[in-house]
Amino acid sequence: MAFSFFGGVHPNENKHYAEDKKVQEFPAPDLLVIPMSQHIGAPCLPLVKKGERVLMGQKIGDNQGLCVPVHASVSGTVKAVEARPHTNGMTCMSVVIQNDHLDELDPAIQPRTQEEVDKLTPEELMAIIREAGIVGMGGATFPTHVKLSSGLGKVDTIIVNAGECEPYITADDRLCQEMAPELVSGLKIIMKIFGLNAAHIAIEDNKPEAVKQLKFAIDPADGIVVDVLPAKYPQGAEKQMIYAVTKREVPSGGLPAAVGCAVFNAATTKAIHDAVYLGMPLIRRIVTVSGDICMDAKNLMVPVGTPFEALMECVGTSENPYKVISGGPMMGAAQYDLAVTTNKGVNAITILGKRNKFAVKNPHCIRCGKCMDACPMHLIPVMMYNAERNSDIDEMKSLNMLDCIECGCCAYTCPAGIPLVQSFRTGKQKLRDAMPKK
Repeated sequence: MAFSFFGGVHPNENKHYAEDKKVQEFPAPDLLVIPMSQHIGAPCLPLVKKGERVLMGQKIGDNQGLCVPVHASVSGTVKAVEARPHTNGMTCMSVVIQNDHLDELDPAIQPRTQEEVDKLTPEELMAIIREAGIVGMGGATFPTHVKLSSGLGKVDTIIVNAGECEPYITADDRLCQEMAPELVSGLKIIMKIFGLNAAHIAIEDNKPEAVKQLKFAIDPADGIVVDVLPAKYPQGAEKQMIYAVTKREVPSGGLPAAVGCAVFNAATTKAIHDAVYLGMPLIRRIVTVSGDICMDAKNLMVPVGTPFEALMECVGTSENPYKVISGGPMMGAAQYDLAVTTNKGVNAITILGKRNKFAVKNPHCIRCGKCMDACPMHLIPVMMYNAERNSDIDEMKSLNMLDCIECGCCAYTCPAGIPLVQSFRTGKQKLRDAMPKK
């Protein structure tokens, strides 16, 4: 049974631009820039030097602690190891590879038979997932093996998140339509790790063909249920999806495991299948390139490290973009440099025209309360905004600003055009900076 979470909004979906476009292979460009930071945690240290030849799937970066490796998405020659622009707005140490277009695979990559997979222990499966560099591919990029290991003995409910509630984005929709058997296979691996015989795949009701293909791929004996949820943003947010599927509420400051749940993105789940059965690390992903000025929006299978400008050239635009966003228009990050490249967490490039510009000369709160009605986390955005402007650390704490999921519902409903989400991101960083150093 599906439950509706508090708040949320219904923005124009605009998925019609790309929802009927099958996934196409995007040919790797001549030059790829692979960031060493594609996950939450310690950045990778480069394992290669300028002038070395690398093979597709070869590990080129790794580190200790909260970290997963980074691999070459093509074969070729390392042209540089240097700081390059990153989608997070900063620069990041990156490995620049000159593509030789041979796609010579690292001999260490070997597929496994079903019999071999059946013999693997949960610990061995988690080690494979870690070595494949798998992270949360819905945008969070949290290392998947850590989520799995930290949930052992605590999790009784697994949820695959195929909600994809952001406008324009259709990457997971197409994955579910075209690769449902692989997704279900990856989910069975997660179930084996947790020792569970049941799981959920949660998806919104605006994806009927994906629902059909998922149900077709599931054997009744698998114990997997497809939960079709009413479309509402931010349905795909982890805490909101847990409530919609189970009616359990994750406590303030808590993690899903606190209520016995673990949530995995659809693309992440399929990547687990690829790692375990094919031996293939996470070196490419589906990216929706769409927007109101795109001449031919597409869903593309893109090698990690592909420049945004190459993907934009592939779809074409009818006018100069007003804004190019890594991700969707609600939670994505506007880019200042189109030389940035795709990484494991980039599920979309949204290209918007000038008609989307919404600017208010003197944005000030009119006390309408719309932001409070829309906030799915039961927060008070207007008071959080004032606390951040005054750098009032105690007030920001008392308002639970760190619980903000930066979904953008408040900013979407604000008639005054106040940059609420940007303010909360700044405020959350102020709170982190004020925390005692360990």
